Amino acid sequence: MKILFAIWGAGFLALVVGGAFAIYDVRTSVSASVLPAPAPVVATPAVAAVDPDAPVPDPDVLAAALEPVVKSPALGDFTGSITDPATGTVLWSQDSDRALIPASTTKILTTAAAMLVLPSDHRITTRVVEGSKPGEIVLIAGGDPTLSALPPGEDSYYEGGPRIADLAEQIRRSGATVDTVLVDTSLYSGDPLAPGWFPQDVGEGYVAPIEPVMLDGGRLQPLQDESPRSDTPALDAGRALAAALGADPARVAIGSASPGAAPLASVQSAPLTERLGQMVRLSDNVLAETIGREVAIATGNEHSFAGATRAVTGTLQQAGVDVTGVTLSDLSGLSVDNRIPARTLDRVISEAAGPNRTELRPMLDYLPVAGATGTLADRYGTTTRAGAGWVRAKTGTLTEVNGLAGYVVDSEGRVLSFALLSNGRPPGEARPVLDAVASVLRECGCR
Repeated sequence: MKILFAIWGAGFLALVVGGAFAIYDVRTSVSASVLPAPAPVVATPAVAAVDPDAPVPDPDVLAAALEPVVKSPALGDFTGSITDPATGTVLWSQDSDRALIPASTTKILTTAAAMLVLPSDHRITTRVVEGSKPGEIVLIAGGDPTLSALPPGEDSYYEGGPRIADLAEQIRRSGATVDTVLVDTSLYSGDPLAPGWFPQDVGEGYVAPIEPVMLDGGRLQPLQDESPRSDTPALDAGRALAAALGADPARVAIGSASPGAAPLASVQSAPLTERLGQMVRLSDNVLAETIGREVAIATGNEHSFAGATRAVTGTLQQAGVDVTGVTLSDLSGLSVDNRIPARTLDRVISEAAGPNRTELRPMLDYLPVAGATGTLADRYGTTTRAGAGWVRAKTGTLTEVNGLAGYVVDSEGRVLSFALLSNGRPPGEARPVLDAVASVLRECGCR
């Protein structure tokens, strides 16, 4: 039986049942009323700007609050600097002009130099061109270690990294027949390993030989952070391209592209701002070294370790940062030959947080959050809990080398920058004390 409903006029319901009509008056005697409007909902921002008029800590009170912590023998050979970025005033320091081994806090200098000379949307292009012989192609390395041979649709280690599969598809569409792949690595010069690196650093997964093209930073296990790295990262990229094209990977070799060779394919890296964020949060040594080469290229320096370190220190000096005492053999901080004063690291962070170098401001967002992200995710969970969520800093760790450089909003709402360096004590001893210093800054107020 089919049942239909329809409204006739106001208040009448017509029910159709098997072709017969019945009409009912559905009007009621309940008078219509309008409910009062609800009270407006006022949003409470979860993130608010700091108060520019928040009180500045008194240096004497701050020093008294820090003294019990910074006197700890667990810090070994210790230097530090704390600054009020809004005014540029140094509020506390201890031997801050003396240069110590900085470990990965070196990346603060690398990041700042890159932000000063390169556009935030800067990308690296990896190209493939025709070779000089039939069936030959040349992969021209452009300085990108984030290329991946993982299948399309599968996450690679570097978010936004380009794919070998995209290059192969473009080459197939060009109609080229390929039996030989050459890899042109002429962009970089000099030794692929920096002074002050140890031979086991590659096998233990801390870094790869710095060549101008790699697969997932040279990782043999592409999704694992500290995977053992390849000794031949550029050739690995060429072999992956050959395999994707059905060519023999054994025929891959280092070669060079002829001037004016016809283009076949190209892919681009993620923008610089994304790569810097990945480099700082995860303390990625390979990204630091290759981004340093980008700075060298942009400033007309040699595309080597020596040229890149010279480019970074020169860029910072031109920006007004005192680099007296800075000695760099690499730009990742893996080298035990590096020396940086805490004063210089603190100054760079202070400039980023202060009013005059707003182009450096995004650096503050790259820094790991205490107890939450990156290399600080598993710290600030016990006695230093007060700093969790408030401290943002770049870590530095080598054997008996520990560093922390970043900023914190204190309990009065004032932004303070800091750089803390410890040499001569293992991480298990020194790191908790460095975290405690930053937590004191958070809690103090110090007026």
